[in-house]
Amino acid sequence: MSYYPDDDYPDYDDDSDLIDGVGFADPGGNSALRAATASNPRNCPCPNCEEPNRLTPIDVARGYQCDACADRAERGYD
Repeated sequence: MSYYPDDDYPDYDDDSDLIDGVGFADPGGNSALRAATASNPRNCPCPNCEEPNRLTPIDVARGYQCDACADRAERGYD
């Protein structure tokens, strides 16, 4: 629920806007990865660095890489 009912800002505490039924792993942060849940466990390797348990099945389906690889790519280190 928003503190300002007439404002145009999203209510970040409202779970009705979940993507694929799952929220972000780091809401408000820099990560696009989804939160790990019982139905979406973080049990998949990163396709770039191949480190295990970096992504959830939803992350893999969306073609994501782990945060460390994404940070390196975005900063031009790859």
